[in-house]
Parts: sequence; structure tokens; C-alpha cells
Amino acid sequence: MFKRTSIVKDIHVRSVSASSIFLIGDSSHITPRSRALAIQRQAELFYGQEGDFNQFPVFYKPIPKPYTDEHVTFSRYNISPFIKVNHIDVLGVSASSVMQIGSTKTYNGEARVKHIRQLFGTKE
Repeated sequence: MFKRTSIVKDIHVRSVSASSIFLIGDSSHITPRSRALAIQRQAELFYGQEGDFNQFPVFYKPIPKPYTDEHVTFSRYNISPFIKVNHIDVLGVSASSVMQIGSTKTYNGEARVKHIRQLFGTKE
């Protein structure tokens, strides 16, 4: 893993929600997950079957993996072992995202959202 030290004088994070992470320090693996089912109805009705994620393919279909067979070679030279930042201002961290000051070996995030709007039909 990287051998650098992060120095942040001031940080202000307003909101962290929905399976998100605000992390100060190093980590080996980060795997946040988030699933949401949002049903908006014109009338306030509840049928009793809402909330079953398995009814919607978006929640169980495999997420395509990125193509990773390409080999990339690079070199870096860090003059200083420190990363220095004066101020960080974050409005929000949401939906399986990560705000981290430090290093991570692997990150695997996932957010799946299904929006359903059920409105009354109009007569012509």
C-alpha cells in the first residue's frame, strides 16, 4: 500500500448517508452497498407487497465488470512523503460513495435505485 501521510488543516462535511463512508486513515478494502426502492403515488395507498427487491431485475442482475485485461505500466516519484491540504469542504457523501483521507487498496461500491411513479390516468 502507499506510504504517504495526509495532513489536512480543516475539513467540513455536511452530510454522510445511504451506505456511505467518511474515513480518515488507511484501509485495506472498502465495500459499501446501497439499495433503495422509491414509490411515489398520487394517492396515499399501500397494497402490502411493496418493498420486495426481488420483484425488480435492477436489484438482482449482475453488475457488469470493467474490462481489466489491459496492463498499464507507470512509475511515480513523490518528492515529499506528505500530502498537504489546507481546507476541504464537502456538501454531501451519498449512495455508496467514499470520502477518504488516506489510502485504500481496493474499493467496490454499489448503489441500486428503482423509482416508480404511479399517477392517475387522464380522460380524453
